[in-house]
Amino acid sequence: MTVKLVRVDHRLIHGQVGFTWTKFLQANCILIASDALVKDSLKMTAMKMATPSGVKLVMKSIEDSVTALNSGVTDKYSLLILCESVEDVAKLASQVPAIKAINLGGMKDGADRKQVSKSVHLSPSDIELIQQLSATGVELTVQMVPDEQAVNIAKLI
Repeated sequence: MTVKLVRVDHRLIHGQVGFTWTKFLQANCILIASDALVKDSLKMTAMKMATPSGVKLVMKSIEDSVTALNSGVTDKYSLLILCESVEDVAKLASQVPAIKAINLGGMKDGADRKQVSKSVHLSPSDIELIQQLSATGVELTVQMVPDEQAVNIAKLI
């Protein structure tokens, strides 16, 4: 499997992801792994509209994403995998051994969230999940755009 990047971004596909990251990674397929998204037809339509031409878009539940990634059906693609939350990416990464690194992008502010970078705000449960993922050897970094230096999340929490 050629996973170019696994990214957490609450906006999923938008300018930075849809064009900047996809072009930089030379990804030809975006997989959005999200239980919430697959239940929201309006948001799914918006994701289709935001996908760059020439890039395949696949939207699946976490469980279906795990099955697809582990079965080999995605092996023919250069994949950019997107999740809306740390919780979703933790579920995915814990069941897909090929996921060795996760990029934390836009994660919105909230009452119980700690700002760890310009655009990443983490809840206590996010921090706990990040620490659990790190303990299994998954590298987690904060990096908004490709030309920005990636920073290990451990230095920020």
